[in-house]
Order: sequence, then structure tokens, then C-alpha cells
Amino acid sequence: MSLSVWGLTYELLDTLNVPIKWSNQLKSLPQETVFRESEFNSLLDTYLNKLGSQHRTRVLEAAAIAFYHQQSDIPIVQTLVCDDAPQFKLLTYNLALCWVHEGRHYKKLTPFIACHQKSLDDFLSEFWDYYRELLAYSDSPSPQKKLWLQSRFWEIFGAKSGYKQLDERKQLTAAKVSELLLVLEYPELPLHNNPAELAARTMVQRRNISYATQTCEGTKAWDIFMSLVTTTRFLRNKLFQVHARPYF
Repeated sequence: MSLSVWGLTYELLDTLNVPIKWSNQLKSLPQETVFRESEFNSLLDTYLNKLGSQHRTRVLEAAAIAFYHQQSDIPIVQTLVCDDAPQFKLLTYNLALCWVHEGRHYKKLTPFIACHQKSLDDFLSEFWDYYRELLAYSDSPSPQKKLWLQSRFWEIFGAKSGYKQLDERKQLTAAKVSELLLVLEYPELPLHNNPAELAARTMVQRRNISYATQTCEGTKAWDIFMSLVTTTRFLRNKLFQVHARPYF
């Protein structure tokens, strides 16, 4: 790893709450050398042999993310649209959250009292009306609409309903305001990641059936065949679209 990669690695270690003593010990490693994963693991075994498994994982993650952002062999993804799973954080400079995933949290609420049921129904109407306003903004952004959407967000997610579980859930959504409203800065961003979710469905179904592979070779073979399945489906759909075109 180069000096710039090490610098970013140390920043990420601080963000990941890795104790400073481990960061200081990492500085004893060669700072101008690019390591393969196996070489880096060997160095950790030698110089940080008391590093616990959890902190070791954080060190490997920080080094991998830092190298990814500094390398030039493959394009670097600047913005990722995803759910709020922790494994997606820090991978990209910008992180946008999926509104459909956020809406599912509210679907899990099960109020029994009539007034709470009405509060949830009214909120969900506001939620999806606001979602449609964001879609309209994506098609035709303007400074005035941006300011209104920012203000409207807090009107919806900052208001108290009296239904405790709903209000607590709204507070969790409000804490993600920068990720949920990134579309106001970049109107070209999608508001959900359903296409990616659908693309991964075949792999998830296969995993649910057979659980997992047993070897690295098996994983590679699995990935190849899943890629072939996806590619053939894509080509089939493109073929149907061509033949379905009307002739004039």
C-alpha cells in the first residue's frame, strides 16, 4: 500500500473505532509497499499477533476500502443506492438510501388501538405522497422545490403522533436525512434499488436451497453459472422486445 492508502486506512480505522494502539503498531509495517491479501495477513500475524478477530476484520476492511479508493485499474463507484445495512457504509463517498426499504419498516408496525391504526394509515399516506413528490423533483428539479422538500421532510418525520412505536420509527428515519435526501443534490439518483434486488433474487433463492458452497472453486463455478443465467434472461428479454415492436 502507498502512503496515501495508509493515510486513508488510518482515517477509516478511527471511524471504525479501532483502538489507536493498533493503528500505531500498523505504522511499523512498510508504508510504501503494495501487499496482496495473503502478504498483509502474514504481516498482521507477525507484528500484530495479539490483535483480536473483530479488530483484525476492521483492519482488513479499512485497508481494502482505502486501496479500492486509491487504485486506478477499475472505475471507482462514487455513489451507492442501497438499504441501510452496515456493510455498505464507507464503501463510497456518497450513500443514498432506498425509500422502498425505509417504507417497509413502517409496514412492520402492528397497532391494535384504533387511533394508532389511523395515525399509521395517515402517516403512510404522507410518506408515499412525499415519495411521489421526490420522483417529480427528479424529473424537474428546481431550487424552490428543493427547499420545500427539505422543509416537508421535517414536517412529516419530526411531528409527534402519540403512537410511540411510530414516533420512534420516525426518529430513526429522520437520523438518515442526508442519505434519504441525497437525491435533492443529485436528481439523477434513483429513489430505490429494486432493480438490484431483483437481479440478486436468483442468487438468494439458490443460496436458500443449498445454503453455501464448500470450496473457492465451487464459489467461482456458482458465480459463473449465475452470471450465465442472468445474461441469458437479459438477452431473452431483449429479443422479445425486438420481436414485439410494431411494424409501420
